[in-house]
Amino acid sequence: MSQTELAQNQKQEIVDLLRMEIITGRIQDGTPLREVSLAERFQVSRAPIREALKQLAHEGMVESKPNCGVRVAPSSSDSMQELVIPLRQTVESFALKSIFSDLDESDFAEWESILDEMKVACETHDYVQLAELDIKFHQSIVAKSPEQGLMSIWITLVSRLRRHFLEGFQQPHDPMKIYYEHVAIVAMFRTGKLEVSIQALVSNID
Repeated sequence: MSQTELAQNQKQEIVDLLRMEIITGRIQDGTPLREVSLAERFQVSRAPIREALKQLAHEGMVESKPNCGVRVAPSSSDSMQELVIPLRQTVESFALKSIFSDLDESDFAEWESILDEMKVACETHDYVQLAELDIKFHQSIVAKSPEQGLMSIWITLVSRLRRHFLEGFQQPHDPMKIYYEHVAIVAMFRTGKLEVSIQALVSNID
């Protein structure tokens, strides 16, 4: 692997981790993101940190203001979320259609592994971990699609739904309901019936 490829992989790993931490609230709105501190945390030079922050800014996750540096951007408004949720449903439905006929046991093994972790998060009421696993589950569907650029669209949409993830998993209800909803989705996938599978997936995105 070339130095350029290593640098790109390094940057992407940082982006993926920071994005997840912002979406799930581990890093809250308005939190400063300083290159020096992040470089120390990830044990890298400031160059990949700078590039990672540029990508997150492009996604709307962070913002840079004069004399203020880089901070986590505010969450989207409720009205914006009302717009984004149907778009996310469309993207994930499209992704599922593109992969459905080719699903095999390796795909189901990946989802079963996520479900096992999700069950533990529900039992321990670890809502941040639960949000991360929910995102990981849906992201895995989009990631399997051969359609170029679909993941970038999905990430942009999910980044606008931070409040949805932060608030939706912290309501005073039995978190096991979330686990069973995802179990039902995978069960529908196993039936080989596309339309009911899409319906199960879409109903989970609200």
